[in-house]
Amino acid sequence: MSVIQKMSKVAARSGAALLCAVAMVGCGSSRHTHTTVDEAPAKPLLAEERPTRAPRAARAEAGPVPSRPDEKAFGARYATPAQCEVAARRLQASSRDEAWAALKSCVERTHFTLLNAVLSDAWYEELRVRPDAAQVIAQVVAQRGGSVDGELPLLHARKVPIFALSAAVAQPEMYKGRYLLLRAQVADVRTEDDKPTVWLVEQGLGSVAREQSVGYSTRRDSVKVHSGAVGGNVGLLGPSNLGGQISTSEQEVSSSTMPRFDNITDETGREALGRLSKADPFFAPGKDFVVLARFDGLRVTSSGEEDDEDAPKLPVLTIVSYYAPHPLLVY
Repeated sequence: MSVIQKMSKVAARSGAALLCAVAMVGCGSSRHTHTTVDEAPAKPLLAEERPTRAPRAARAEAGPVPSRPDEKAFGARYATPAQCEVAARRLQASSRDEAWAALKSCVERTHFTLLNAVLSDAWYEELRVRPDAAQVIAQVVAQRGGSVDGELPLLHARKVPIFALSAAVAQPEMYKGRYLLLRAQVADVRTEDDKPTVWLVEQGLGSVAREQSVGYSTRRDSVKVHSGAVGGNVGLLGPSNLGGQISTSEQEVSSSTMPRFDNITDETGREALGRLSKADPFFAPGKDFVVLARFDGLRVTSSGEEDDEDAPKLPVLTIVSYYAPHPLLVY
């Protein structure tokens, strides 16, 4: 075989190999999308079931997905309640459930007194639909000092359906089944058939003013003595000398004071019976609490009869939650 013939055969085999390589690449790129005429197209997933994947580069740029906030630990991350509330509000863009859990953590883990922030437009929808919204509000009111009479107008301005015990007693049919918020002292606890009943005495919150010294005070004492003598003829007694002394003292005190106000509670004259699902040793007699309860109506006391319209009656409440009021009042 001549050299020319060998070169022709090699060239032919190289060209065939090149064509084969190109053909294999083409076959490889279309292999996963090839379907026969007899095969039906795959049914698409529902919109809520279809998995969505971001491109690899986009996922790398986005970074790790933040984990769901721990309801107990979220509030501990922030130094002030205001910072915590702002961070919780930002979570609403991704998940309103997570945002609400974060806000509850702020209330639990910080001295949260920002009632106006909770009543703002940012949380208004949550207050309307969340079953535990009333408990969050009651806890904030307690942390603000427990001035229920002062806080209820703020709630009513935002149409939050939480009412006073006085309103329920005046119109029991209108407020039956609604939330009541009251500051009360536990007077007694009785248990019958493993169901405790608490005697509540409503308390009003007031204040007493007093003057408290501030800075340094100064005091100056001085004593002045005046003395002298008089001599001469005093008639029948003849010559005589008279003498003596007079002393005077002065005292001057200066100090700076400023008014201080101490919170005091006083009974309003209204009492109620509260029902608990089980005994609670922390809900003890002699202590004040901010109580959130449902109004169940009025019940005739043991001294009256059911058919007597003028018989004394007591409001009956189902206690939902209670909180110890903070000693300092927020205005």
